[in-house]
Amino acid sequence: MNIQLSVIIVNYNGLKYLRDCFDSLIDKLGGLTYEIIVLDNDSRDESCSFIEENYPDVILIRSTENLGFGRGNNEAVRHARGEYLLLLNNDTILLDSLMPVYTMVSADPSIGAIGIMMLDGNREYLQSAGKFPDVSGMFRIKNLSNMGKEFETGVFSRTAYEVDWLGGAFLMMPKKIYEEINGFDQNYFLYVEDVDLCKMIADKGYKRIFVPGYRYIHFVGFNTSKNPFLIKGYKIFINKHHKGFTKLKMLFALKINEVIKAIKAKLKK
Repeated sequence: MNIQLSVIIVNYNGLKYLRDCFDSLIDKLGGLTYEIIVLDNDSRDESCSFIEENYPDVILIRSTENLGFGRGNNEAVRHARGEYLLLLNNDTILLDSLMPVYTMVSADPSIGAIGIMMLDGNREYLQSAGKFPDVSGMFRIKNLSNMGKEFETGVFSRTAYEVDWLGGAFLMMPKKIYEEINGFDQNYFLYVEDVDLCKMIADKGYKRIFVPGYRYIHFVGFNTSKNPFLIKGYKIFINKHHKGFTKLKMLFALKINEVIKAIKAKLKK
């Protein structure tokens, strides 16, 4: 059977989310031939046994260590048979049919990746696209999300937007492009690897498209304790993609950001 779409999910202790995630996939992938591949990052809950008992058609790959997000996706994609990939977080629920999204990416060879509208657990709009890092963004990371009023409010006037980066909780793309860029950079463990992936896609000349007419819920798990991973991720990005005086300015701005975050964390304690 020709598989059109391989859904790739990296799981770590995500038992409480899996049923809703899988059921939404089964419901919203109607009309497509697909497979679901889960790379489990050595979970300590009952995720693996739950999948085996309740979703025997899901391809489960057990890792004996926590590979992180990027490495986990890379390992799972090696087993994928689909022409296209959907990289999806385990703590998500699809709300709309993905057939139109698949049709869009498969019909236009200039598209390297597509993302859709992200909502939080209360179905409130969350921004899931932004600008590539610059000096201003390293001083204040929120500046990377400064995409204009529509992206700020979640009220959109167009069916599609070309953006710099798309959030990694939902990324649909041709498998051949994922392979062309060698997947995620494995130097990242958590955070910024999706920005880096989109930068590599951009460097190959492909578009990153945000389509707000289709939605998913993401039970976002970021908190300030994870700031060190975020800072480390941006350091890797700057060293990889910038040179000379621009690189120095960005690293300096990021250092100031890091110091301010550390001071705020101490004040909270």
